[in-house]
Amino acid sequence: MVSLHSVFPECRGFADFQIPAFSQKSDLVPSVDPSYQLNPQASVAILAGFAYNRRVLIQGMHGTGKSTHLEQVAARLNWPCLRINLDGQITRMDLVGKEIITLEDGKQITQFQEGLIPWSLQRSIALILDEYDAGQADVMFVIQRMLEREGRLTLLDQNRVIEPNPAFRIFATSNTVGLGNWNGLYQGTQLLNHGQMDRWDIVAALNYLEPAEEEKILLAKVPELSPETAKQMIALANLSRKGFEAGDISTLMSTRTLITWGENWRIFKDLQLGFTLAFLNKCESEEKALVAEYYQRCFAAELVINQN
Repeated sequence: MVSLHSVFPECRGFADFQIPAFSQKSDLVPSVDPSYQLNPQASVAILAGFAYNRRVLIQGMHGTGKSTHLEQVAARLNWPCLRINLDGQITRMDLVGKEIITLEDGKQITQFQEGLIPWSLQRSIALILDEYDAGQADVMFVIQRMLEREGRLTLLDQNRVIEPNPAFRIFATSNTVGLGNWNGLYQGTQLLNHGQMDRWDIVAALNYLEPAEEEKILLAKVPELSPETAKQMIALANLSRKGFEAGDISTLMSTRTLITWGENWRIFKDLQLGFTLAFLNKCESEEKALVAEYYQRCFAAELVINQN
């Protein structure tokens, strides 16, 4: 057992409590990223999931680092993680299991091969369901039973009920809160069953970092950048986010995009080219003039736009 305040000093503004942790790392434990800046409120929500076996859903816009945030919290606790992306190719059989034909003593026999959910449920693992709001209906109802307080899973094909390991935890990340693609931003997301959403004990929002925190990450990832240039880059990113919220542009700069821009600059030694390749070319032609205005405001330089 470890203290919240001792292992997560950034969360000292919240009440202290004890959290179970592992003394040794295993192959499934994520690596600690010393440059990653944890969001205190989201971290406390995740840690409550680890400490009290609560079901925690992290919601936020793309590029805010939801899955990475979960992994970095788990990394400090040496807690093994398994990430499953609930894209359209994931089937019920992938999650629950299926009958397979194998050879034994030269004879073909039929065996049941456990899926990812029964496998993880029986182990000391934090199961992270990425893109939770993109899951198909038949897949989501498999997960729903696990969200109950006792979390047992019934394998009908095996006439077996699986009891969860005491150190099993379940988390999820999503761009929406189960409302589907109502604003046109996230194609492929689904309207989620309200009864299922109600089973999540904690729903935490993870938004973009404060400029000072984002600057720390950017300079840690691309230390060759000057602090002044990093501030200008982040100011441009924030203008893109405000423009996105207002509906002026159709895409925005995430922290991931900022790091990519910095890495492009390191390769090409050209800030404008790095920006064009990391972000500008993702924008619609009609939006590029406005993005160029953002660039001029932050860098006092004209951005050359290739119209081809």
